[in-house]
Amino acid sequence: MKGNKLNINDPMPEFKNLPGVDGKKYSSSDFKDASILIIVFSCNHCPYVKAYEDRMIAVQKDYAGKGVQLVAINSNDERNYPDDNFNEMVKRAKAKGFNFKYLRDADQQTAEAFGATHTPQFFVFSVEGGSASGGDQRRKLRYSGKMDDNWENSKVVKENYLRDALDALLTGKGVKTPETFSIGCTIKWKA
Repeated sequence: MKGNKLNINDPMPEFKNLPGVDGKKYSSSDFKDASILIIVFSCNHCPYVKAYEDRMIAVQKDYAGKGVQLVAINSNDERNYPDDNFNEMVKRAKAKGFNFKYLRDADQQTAEAFGATHTPQFFVFSVEGGSASGGDQRRKLRYSGKMDDNWENSKVVKENYLRDALDALLTGKGVKTPETFSIGCTIKWKA
């Protein structure tokens, strides 16, 4: 693992000018109006990510109207993993119909800042009482880990960790299970 592990209630690390598959560049401040921000470290080639992509699309669809924004960030080394290069990201997002932002972290600084270790790995941030646009409020980590307890088959999921965290935060409650171990491929760090 590179970087420091984020702990629950730690402030969200900022990121700047990450290229998105839509041709725009994004910084963390571009999502200040979202009451809850989900950052997921993702990629193209990992079978775990592929298994979760439809569920990621469903989460964005189901929660967008409630002020939740999902942002996927690909930090993998593209030299040794060419399926994860930016052009392939554009193709993958189009083919799957991603309804969330998909960003490239080519220098891997964002993954390091978050202490990310796996793809997919979910980080859920919120501020007390709404969006981060008001004053000096900072988003804080409320949940980190995996989406649910069965990456292979969405029909036999018993624990929806990510959705449970979102539902708790949206109703002003504490997250029952704030941390789980991320299951998936390790982030492919540059040599």
